[in-house]
Amino acid sequence: MPAPVIKTPCVGLCSTMFGDHVCRGCKRFHHEVVNWNLYGEEERRAVWARLELLLVQVVSAKVDVFDPGLLRQQLQQRSIRFRSDQSEYCWAYQLLARGARHIQQLDAYGVRLLPEFRERPLADLRDAIDREFFLLSEAHYDRYIAPRFLLEGVDSRV
Repeated sequence: MPAPVIKTPCVGLCSTMFGDHVCRGCKRFHHEVVNWNLYGEEERRAVWARLELLLVQVVSAKVDVFDPGLLRQQLQQRSIRFRSDQSEYCWAYQLLARGARHIQQLDAYGVRLLPEFRERPLADLRDAIDREFFLLSEAHYDRYIAPRFLLEGVDSRV
């Protein structure tokens, strides 16, 4: 049975309602969370692509997906939702996000930790990946989005 389509990056842990410019749950920017239902397909794809790019950067520096087919099969068997059009490193993150406390043999999922991370508990590694993913999203916001919003509020006559 195919997994249900994931229609939004939301993970149900929104921090933008508390004033964060970047959601600590899904890593979208505040305006993307607010406007998601108004976005067309092109805008949504752009958000998904940015999130994937940043997440792959973080995850691929810590794990090796040596058998994407096995990983896909294991995710499907365990009913762990993932976007099949995304990188297998996003799939590996979904595996860690849902099963880090239960997985005994990561290689049975087609994934192995890179040598420098093999002694870390998977739950700690998952949390570290999540923090780094958030920091990259926040840095992206600060570098590319915030300045534009700051300038929009400046009176052009001054």
